[in-house]
Amino acid sequence: MHRRRLKQTTSLEERLAEQAQRLRQEAKSLPPGFEREQAIRKARQAETGAHISEWLNSPGLQPPR
Repeated sequence: MHRRRLKQTTSLEERLAEQAQRLRQEAKSLPPGFEREQAIRKARQAETGAHISEWLNSPGLQPPR
């Protein structure tokens, strides 16, 4: 079996930021309740993932000695 390879055209950080923005817009249109809270939670997770990825790829991060 061969894995299908997909070349990403945007960075992970950009995709996560777009997903967070889309989820926040979706949450604004939902009435208060469980689904809205889930959308907001997923948006926060996407933003956190983008920040962590940026931090891990930063040039200031030093490998352990």
